[in-house]
Amino acid sequence: MFLNMMNPVLLFSLPGGGEWILIILVVLLLFGGKKIPELMRGIGRGMREFNDAKSSVKTEIEEGMKEKPTTPPVAPKQEDQQ
Repeated sequence: MFLNMMNPVLLFSLPGGGEWILIILVVLLLFGGKKIPELMRGIGRGMREFNDAKSSVKTEIEEGMKEKPTTPPVAPKQEDQQ
């Protein structure tokens, strides 16, 4: 019952069909037909770099979790010499 009440609230902020057409027209007017492929390539490159960085951080964390904990070396005690 709670989910039925939440669906309209969650979908309220999503753009509808006419709004998507308006958004596409504004993008076409702002960037032009020739700039859109370059823009999409840039977005794709950015997403790929983000995913690569995310996966490298994930593997570093997983490798760190697999390593055995090491105890720090104990420094020898210094005796007072007079």
